[in-house]
Amino acid sequence: MSDERNGTAITEDEAALYDRQIRLWGLDAQKRLRASRVLLVGIKGIGAEICKNLVLSGVKSITLMDFGQVDEQDFVAQFLVQREDLGKNRAKSSLQRAQQLNPMVQVTADCGYISDKADSFFESFDLVVATNCSTDQLIHINEVCHSKGVKFFAADVFGFYGFMFADLGQHKYVEEKPKIIKTADNKNASSDGEPEAKRRKVHITETMVVQKFAEFYRLKTALASKLDDKPAKILKRLPSVYFIVKVILEFQRQYDRRPQTVTNPEDIENLIKLRDEVLKELNLNQTLLADEFASHCTAQVSPVCAIVGGIVGQEVVKAVSGKDAPLNNFFFYDGLEGHGSVECFH
Repeated sequence: MSDERNGTAITEDEAALYDRQIRLWGLDAQKRLRASRVLLVGIKGIGAEICKNLVLSGVKSITLMDFGQVDEQDFVAQFLVQREDLGKNRAKSSLQRAQQLNPMVQVTADCGYISDKADSFFESFDLVVATNCSTDQLIHINEVCHSKGVKFFAADVFGFYGFMFADLGQHKYVEEKPKIIKTADNKNASSDGEPEAKRRKVHITETMVVQKFAEFYRLKTALASKLDDKPAKILKRLPSVYFIVKVILEFQRQYDRRPQTVTNPEDIENLIKLRDEVLKELNLNQTLLADEFASHCTAQVSPVCAIVGGIVGQEVVKAVSGKDAPLNNFFFYDGLEGHGSVECFH
């Protein structure tokens, strides 16, 4: 194979390294991945998991952006940094181990602050994943990406709860569907006296590639979605994590930080107050979300980061390759219950 690295061809070394992936989603999909440039904002626990998945998938390049410093909590869920990195920039400290995951991917670090970046900065990327950001930051990044045709993902983990949001704009993708082209009797099957009409049939199929489209909504629109006009049965099936995420995002907006272990008693009280305010604004009963949620919102729990990070990695691959139906537009995960759900708000 050619040694071009522009996405039109892959090298023999790449073909060997990505052999299982190519068998899974095809050579064309791997070529599209090989041409994609990704910006990953926030390299805490969830960011490290997403970084690992994208580097191993074989994207062309990934830029790790984080202006923060490595702290003690990073050693619990962030496996890209080492003990001697304490107090150093988190993006730079994650660079070496991230690069070691796959030498064929270009990994760079950006120590800047995402809010200081000009809108033109995002034009250098095909896809942006934003984590550990405030609501205002996420909305701004999404608006800029949407206007420039850059695919956008937001994700985060708050204790035992996690979420992902996707805005792929007007997204075109393909799905493989089996089609029965012929039905025949299984002549090798024993009839055992059964009538011929009841004998087992053999379906001969071929795979069809079907092109489809999905329309996505921006985060600002999704977060502003009203629920008071929704039927009671729909409200009942909404995951509690949806309301928990809205409460925590409001907590971040008011206090300019996340709920923390060191301020846990005070934060629990404030989270419950915000729960009441958020549900009242949505014209919903406070009993929809029990007080206990506020005790499980601190730090980033490693297993939750791994699961949500795995979902984000999967969806990025689907978004870039244009293969298989994407999740539209929210994914919520409850680590206490051990299950996730997909919801579309607009």
